[in-house]
Amino acid sequence: MKRLSFASLGAIALIATVPFVSQVPGVASLWHSTSAVAENVKTQGQIQLRLEAEKQVVAQDQQGKQSKTWQPLKGQAVVRPGDVLRYTLSGENKSDRAVKNLTLNQPIPKGIMYVLKSANATNNAKITYSIDGGRSFVENPTVRVTLPNGKVETKPAPATVYTHIRLQVPSVAAKTIVKATYQTQVR
Repeated sequence: MKRLSFASLGAIALIATVPFVSQVPGVASLWHSTSAVAENVKTQGQIQLRLEAEKQVVAQDQQGKQSKTWQPLKGQAVVRPGDVLRYTLSGENKSDRAVKNLTLNQPIPKGIMYVLKSANATNNAKITYSIDGGRSFVENPTVRVTLPNGKVETKPAPATVYTHIRLQVPSVAAKTIVKATYQTQVR
């Protein structure tokens, strides 16, 4: 019988308990603040996972000056093409022991596009990306492009082809929180 790693349990718990966008735009009840617990049976470490979403709201005052704020998406959230969404993924180590090698994968749903260079994380977490449906992850995805003259060049992957974001945390100390944020845009 194969053993599941803690990273696999965390990813399964996150995917199974935090409904992510499966239909966009204008879908109701998609961005509830939700949490899940992933448990590492071997060390009894527990990570409580939480995914929250916010929509960027741009306002203009009487002098024409624009300001940007973030509005939590709750309940019957409606998003439209062009809306920018910010996701915050938190993992809280509720145990008295450190959790090692935590890996969390977040899909970027169809109808949504990753905003390049918008991801950041705490706790020395490494952020990588997939452009092949989650089969492989790299820090800077590239694509091969054939130019009109027939020459093939490697270029940075456009935001439209990003399919997943991966957060790899070497260690989450006891009673601490690791957090990552990233932005997407509704197509």
